[in-house]
Amino acid sequence: MTNAVFVPLDANNKPLPGLTERLRLDKWLWAARFYKTRALAADEIDKGRIMVNEQVAKASRELKAGDRVDIRQGYLTQTVVVRALSTVRGPAPHAQQLYEETAESKQRKQQWLEQRKHAIEPGATIEQGRPTKKDRRQLADWQRWSVSTDE
Repeated sequence: MTNAVFVPLDANNKPLPGLTERLRLDKWLWAARFYKTRALAADEIDKGRIMVNEQVAKASRELKAGDRVDIRQGYLTQTVVVRALSTVRGPAPHAQQLYEETAESKQRKQQWLEQRKHAIEPGATIEQGRPTKKDRRQLADWQRWSVSTDE
């Protein structure tokens, strides 16, 4: 592994704005566009869904280039390696230059997508669907006339 510093560039071959050497975890997750707000990122960190270098992290943890971040979103855990740190939340192509997803993470995502593709659609198990207005009237009539006589 080389000690060369990775500097992400924009379309004009200029370094991305806001690059730094150390940055809080919640700010980086926001800048890398994993979460829409810093508050959402901090909540997910507090719930234990984010790990840095295989350790439970806090929102104030400082990241540096080369750190491994595990992000659990829904059924999928995404593993990325931090390539650069930026304090600025830019467009998606810029944000994607801040990290590199590991090969095993890409493979897990592909397997999950295949399983999801071949799974049964949850809505297909519903046979009748929502009741119509006529059905609701019949239910209301039935409930009105089915009063217990045990009183």
